[in-house]
Amino acid sequence: MHSEPENTEEEPLPILWGLDPIFSAFAKLYIKDILELQESYRVPGIFFYKTHPVTKVDIFGTVVHKREREDFFSYGVDDSTGVINCVCWKNTLWKEYTKPSTSNISYPTTAVFNVADQMRKLQQVVQRQSCLEIGDVIRVRGHIKSSRQQREIIACTYYKVEDPTFAHQISWMLEVPQLYRHFYDKPFQNAFITSDKKEYLPLTGLVGQLTEKLKEFLQETKVQTFSLKDLETVESLVKLASLPVNPQNTAAGGLVSKQVHSLFRQAVQMLQELGLVFQKCCFPEEIFQVTEQDKELCKLTKEIIKEDSKKEKYAEKGCHFNHIFSCVRQSYNSNISEAAMQHVLSILECESEVIRTMDNHYASF
Repeated sequence: MHSEPENTEEEPLPILWGLDPIFSAFAKLYIKDILELQESYRVPGIFFYKTHPVTKVDIFGTVVHKREREDFFSYGVDDSTGVINCVCWKNTLWKEYTKPSTSNISYPTTAVFNVADQMRKLQQVVQRQSCLEIGDVIRVRGHIKSSRQQREIIACTYYKVEDPTFAHQISWMLEVPQLYRHFYDKPFQNAFITSDKKEYLPLTGLVGQLTEKLKEFLQETKVQTFSLKDLETVESLVKLASLPVNPQNTAAGGLVSKQVHSLFRQAVQMLQELGLVFQKCCFPEEIFQVTEQDKELCKLTKEIIKEDSKKEKYAEKGCHFNHIFSCVRQSYNSNISEAAMQHVLSILECESEVIRTMDNHYASF
């Protein structure tokens, strides 16, 4: 029986859960955070990390305790932030492999392809990957469950990670903080409107709508640079930004004007965080550059990667993102953000001008 908590405004309505992409994904969360997830008071089995609904997780850690039953293994997994129990069901192939063989049929060893031998090898691989010992590294994907007031993961996929060079662990350590920074720790911005009249809108929803509208406007008009004052001359954008957030705003034109300016600034800031625009200069007024329309920036980035990839230091792996980012800021514009640089590299990848050779390394064709 779930009782409604005193402070419930942070839990989105169930109708909105599916709009958050994290709801459908295997969230790569730290075990400490999984253990501290708040369960929904509306629907059992749905958990929340801040405002994000979570049902499935993807964890990576070390086996610290093990228990075996007829149908499953129970592994305690430690990722250095906490320990959680993972129920890992035995595969059918695993069960078949452990049964004593009752077949007396022999197969010719000279056959080009022996089905029985290949199946036997597959069963051995399955057993080796699923039967782990204490100290082994494991990757688990599964659903979160609360059982006897204990949080655990019911695995749908799990396997032993062979990682003698720690490449997987390093990649995981680099990726997960980025996911937290860019997605998990940020509130989900949705444009869901419950009122057909659209008379009053929540501020976060209005910012999200204005951001999408501004993004579409920049793409359609192919604007290269703009200022906040320029945006306030676009009728369709101003009309959307002028929708009252609360009834008091309808009676005060000054408040509406301040709201419009504030909303435009927030929308541009969101586009900056996505790397779609960056600040080109600050004086005499703030001028913003549309990243995709900056052909000179794309050309310079491609040339830096092409030339530096020839150097012995970068010949094998390619140029690291930090090196490219530093060179571009020194040669072009010190105001370019990391997000804008990532967007430029994504554009060049889509155009097959550069290729990502490994995590955060790029090379030119």
